Amino acid sequence: MATVRMIDIAVNFTDSMFKGVYNGKQCHLPDIAAVLTRAWSAGVDRIIVTGGSLEESREALAIAETDARLFCTVGVHPTRCNEFDESGDPEKHFQALLSLAKVGVEKGKVVAIGECGLDYDRTHFCSPEIQKKYFERQFELAHLMKLPMFLHMRAAAGDFCEILDQNKHRFYGGVAHSFTGTPEDRDKLLAFNNLFIGINGCSLKTPENLDALKGIPLERMMIETDSPYCEIKNTHAGKNFIKSTWPSKKKEKYDQDCLVKGRNEPCLIRQVLEVVGGCKGVADINQLSTTLYHNTCRVFFPHDLDSAANALLSGGQDSK
Repeated sequence: MATVRMIDIAVNFTDSMFKGVYNGKQCHLPDIAAVLTRAWSAGVDRIIVTGGSLEESREALAIAETDARLFCTVGVHPTRCNEFDESGDPEKHFQALLSLAKVGVEKGKVVAIGECGLDYDRTHFCSPEIQKKYFERQFELAHLMKLPMFLHMRAAAGDFCEILDQNKHRFYGGVAHSFTGTPEDRDKLLAFNNLFIGINGCSLKTPENLDALKGIPLERMMIETDSPYCEIKNTHAGKNFIKSTWPSKKKEKYDQDCLVKGRNEPCLIRQVLEVVGGCKGVADINQLSTTLYHNTCRVFFPHDLDSAANALLSGGQDSK
């Protein structure tokens, strides 16, 4: 199957489901190794593990250190921004994030600041005022580290884009991941020329979602699973474009050679690629994957592009 190359920019390997725990109940042993084996076989060659709090970012870095193909983010998700004030010393909390990011960059593992942004669908977890305050603060983190940002925008396009615009001098590029917005939201994001849009199963649920997707230029898109969430379900509008499938079993009948029913995982990024191709009318899935791969490297792995360009240049010199 692995004739395509893909980078999954959003995997929540810190989630308890990858430890075999569902709703507090242990159903099977931790199985990240088996999940990774499937991912590599499907054509995934790199994964970015999401950090959504200080503690989770520490865990994401520890996981990223277990495999050369794993990388991670450091940051605080909008719904968890209360942790700055609850720490008792918001400045110390910020400095702890900065220190972790520095350590992670030195190890070659931290490639972005995030997941950060605004989520107005879940203000019961954190008020819009607190979200905005610490979203803005994390631009400082990105600026100090000279890193791109891994961004979250849910039902908050107006405030999100306003804060982004006010901080564009501190913004080294990034992705608004798990896009589920309207065509108007899409166009607001595309107005920032160094911002990409991340697509996963949650972006492909309804005909309206697919219409919004059609207006995203391939050169401004990345793909992801956001696993263990956001799988493409049978009820999703894009389902008919899927060609690749894997056997699955219920968690109670766990088999390491099968997917767990209802738990998304990185190999299924192949399905996201297929739905994007079908929706955009791109017949050549290999070329599509190459474009999306290049987009991802441009933001999160720019040294790869430098190396490739140097190789081409030196090859051209040698052939003279």
